[in-house]
Amino acid sequence: MSQKIYEPKHSSNPFIKDFGEYQELYKQSIENPALFFKELAKENLSWIEDFKTTHNNEFSDAKWFEGGKTNISVNCIDRHLANDANKIALIWEGDDPTDSRELTYQELHNEVCKFANVLKSLGVEKGSRVCIYMPMIVETAFAMLACTRIGAVHSVVFGGFSPESLKDRILDADCKIVITADEGLRGGKKVPLKLNVDEALLGCPNVKNTLVVKRTGGEIEWNKDRDVWYEDLVKNVSNVCDPEPMNSEDPLFILYTSGSTGKPKGVLHTTAGYLLGAHISFKYLFGIKPEDKYWCTADVGWITGHTYILYGPLSNGASTLMFEGVPTYPSASRCWEICDKHNISIFYTAPTAIRALMAQGDEPVKKTKRGSLRLLGTVGEPINPEAWDWYYSVVGNSKCEVIDTW
Repeated sequence: MSQKIYEPKHSSNPFIKDFGEYQELYKQSIENPALFFKELAKENLSWIEDFKTTHNNEFSDAKWFEGGKTNISVNCIDRHLANDANKIALIWEGDDPTDSRELTYQELHNEVCKFANVLKSLGVEKGSRVCIYMPMIVETAFAMLACTRIGAVHSVVFGGFSPESLKDRILDADCKIVITADEGLRGGKKVPLKLNVDEALLGCPNVKNTLVVKRTGGEIEWNKDRDVWYEDLVKNVSNVCDPEPMNSEDPLFILYTSGSTGKPKGVLHTTAGYLLGAHISFKYLFGIKPEDKYWCTADVGWITGHTYILYGPLSNGASTLMFEGVPTYPSASRCWEICDKHNISIFYTAPTAIRALMAQGDEPVKKTKRGSLRLLGTVGEPINPEAWDWYYSVVGNSKCEVIDTW
């Protein structure tokens, strides 16, 4: 890459050593927040151009790290290549237990660059809005990171949403391209993603292309004027793509509410402030170690999936797992079998999932080892005492700490 990168000043220990150190950090964050966040940004992120101010002291029009330029994909991939090119970045576990894949940071870099060049060949550029309606497959991660590399704004729509919900989000974000798959797989059943996109696009005349990834090979309808196979285009592009220098306050992604209270509302996240929040919350909450294998069970269609499957773990150089399937397929032991298969040390899920697994009884858990686990996490909602106790004593064998990030 051609730009000069301002690397972090030093590598901080990811652990807060004791409560006294925590108190000192907390005191600084309250008494001098500008210095606190300035030091965190310089210590933890890589900058193409250094920022001039930490925060503009506005609430309704808050701006972070103005004057600075960075790139999310550089922070998540490129800066790890010097020392960790061969470290596993992404572990993928398919719906079928026999279907899995691992990608190193170098392999992830190559695939993201190729995906970025495919998008550029379709006219996607800095500021373009890209809708991603995908299953939990590696190409979904490639697509999100590729958007960050070239400065496009991604809008990920959960693959379980209806064509009508998809249409509303495409229209609101004014997306010109939709990335999808022929079909998805969940619990052994096919999900008609391309069919849903076709129906949604009947009301989206401004979409120029549907970029389709082949997942199942199932038969789908094809519009030769709009639809393109990813596999056809990726064969002809380079695995080199220079990152776009992004201003700290440039848009990064749009994520919509579920719409349960009326029309879905899109929340726009900008670049540097979001990245720092994702990076340091992951780093300090989980006390990540170089050898850890980490699994957040969320879908990337939600903010937890954005932050704690991709951007937080990868910016920290961690090994993170994406799971295509459901926790109880083909058996109620599936989560714990995955932990054993991939030596997962940190497992992060929602209380609703814990209660659902608890309802299956202790036996599906106890038939697995789970010896690699050292930390259990909960997210998204309050956890009730019964579920916490089961999580700690049965899943963690009363030896894993449980952190509640709700």
